[in-house]
Amino acid sequence: MAMLGSLYSTDILTLSSTLENKALDHPDGTARKVSKMCGSWVEIDIAMNGDEISDVALRVQACALGQASAAILKEQIVGSTLAALIEARDGLRAMLKDDGPAPTGRFGRLVLLEGVRAYPARHQSTMLAFEAAVEAVEIAMGKT
Repeated sequence: MAMLGSLYSTDILTLSSTLENKALDHPDGTARKVSKMCGSWVEIDIAMNGDEISDVALRVQACALGQASAAILKEQIVGSTLAALIEARDGLRAMLKDDGPAPTGRFGRLVLLEGVRAYPARHQSTMLAFEAAVEAVEIAMGKT
């Protein structure tokens, strides 16, 4: 097993430093996900324009890996759809838990988190942003 310190690459640390905790004034959907294992949490506000996400705001209290995942989500979510978010969430889960390939396309930078698969204790915090985003969009679209 690789050293945990090797997970925290310059790319991951740079991504994690880009987040600002913000809120939308009138979100169409909001969701919060918490890691029972470590207490990390992500809360997301989503605004929709039809089937596409038009704006996003995040509040994140997580390790650098959870923050990096949230930053990748944030930089690519506007213009995305529920189907694309589900595909990215499921692809990230498969990459971490089932040795699957990294997601490609819009959320392809998730490949930077490939090393997390060797650390099951970090999987849940790495998944939080995508799980919260899917739930927030489902709420906005009246699917929950």
